[in-house]
Amino acid sequence: MRLLWLVLAVAGALALQTTLARFWGGVAEGVNLVLVVVVYASLVLGPVTGMLTGSGAGLVQDALSGGVIGIGGLAKATVGFLCGAIAQQVVLAATVPRLMIFFAATVGHAAVFMGLYTLLDLRTYASPWATVAVQGAGNAVAGVMTFAVIEGVPRFVQRRRIRRRSRL
Repeated sequence: MRLLWLVLAVAGALALQTTLARFWGGVAEGVNLVLVVVVYASLVLGPVTGMLTGSGAGLVQDALSGGVIGIGGLAKATVGFLCGAIAQQVVLAATVPRLMIFFAATVGHAAVFMGLYTLLDLRTYASPWATVAVQGAGNAVAGVMTFAVIEGVPRFVQRRRIRRRSRL
């Protein structure tokens, strides 16, 4: 069942990301929703799940983007594994640590992604760190909002059930 949810989450993130890119252009560059799903999966389900989710999501994203297939998969798999490993050692239940892990994951992803492209002499990047910082902030906000929504829905449903029972 978890596999189905992860596939649906990655597919939804890809669809939403491409829709945002089409209609809002520059706003879509400020958030990488696929990376947010990978980091969320790794924080909640562990490093192996994060690595496998990152690998699959990155490969699909590479295939759709027309770039070199495998570089995005390797970058997301690395970030997914590292975030999951960190989450096993550090308590990430508060908002600030979650913001920091999503921001750091975005910087790490960009470093691996751009580093591989530069190392293979396929592309050069002229000082992209301002863009990476903006995307990191966007991913951090999107990630924390994802946690808030996913953790808040069961509480909302539970409160609603209690209210219904108290009215009867």
